[in-house]
Amino acid sequence: MKTVKTKLLIVLLLLMALPLTIFSQDENKRPKYITVTTGHWNMDYENFDKEKWIAIEKEFLDKVVKKNEFIQGSSIYLHRYTPDNSEIVFVNSYGSWADIEKANERSQELIKEAWKDEAKRKAYFKNKDAYYSVEHSDEIYAPIGNAKLLKPEDAKKELVWLAIKGHFAFPEDGSKEEFESLTNEYIDNVINKNDLIKGYFQHGHAWGSDKTEFTRVFAVDNMTDLDKIGEKNNEIFKAYMPDEIKRKDFNKKVMKYFTPVHGDFIYTSVPELSK
Repeated sequence: MKTVKTKLLIVLLLLMALPLTIFSQDENKRPKYITVTTGHWNMDYENFDKEKWIAIEKEFLDKVVKKNEFIQGSSIYLHRYTPDNSEIVFVNSYGSWADIEKANERSQELIKEAWKDEAKRKAYFKNKDAYYSVEHSDEIYAPIGNAKLLKPEDAKKELVWLAIKGHFAFPEDGSKEEFESLTNEYIDNVINKNDLIKGYFQHGHAWGSDKTEFTRVFAVDNMTDLDKIGEKNNEIFKAYMPDEIKRKDFNKKVMKYFTPVHGDFIYTSVPELSK
């Protein structure tokens, strides 16, 4: 992963980008808020079967999530390269802050409609919950600026997702207008022209443990492409801005908005469990 760290993370914007097949393909219907719940597998569960797990979660997806009008999108991500191999990440997107609470209430109604018999309802959720530990954490993010949305055919595939969790530096000589201008220029002229990058999203903290957090996400077909996107971004950027002095000046302006601290997390999507 040396190539990813040196050529992908240090280059230019630190290559600003999270979850996920959650975005509508209609730019005007992109979510306002995204909830991210990091759960954990029950590592002591002896009857684990991935196909059965997918079937159980798909039943919930079909009977509850897809019928919940307040949930714009939903997706699940599995650990690939992260500090904790028990991680499983659940992502939902919403059109407003109020819709988060409305969605919870609506889900409870749909659950009772889907499993009218209380005994059967308890049995289903006992089976479902057996796959997970009780430990989890919740964060809420707000999409920032431009994005490269997944094509419908890519949203149906298992993809590799690189999530980079960085931190804003809040420079005194910075401005929202400059930040957005720099970000959009790079996305329009580099990210969107890199065909190895199937999707690209960036999010800022809205509610949670760290207000400085800025999350960027890249979706690619495979790990090989993940190692290649940094080098290809460099090539595209040099072609767009051939003058080295201008590139250095652009880079300097961008880098002042971030601290040098970041974390890298790689996940695999589960397309069968996406809304």
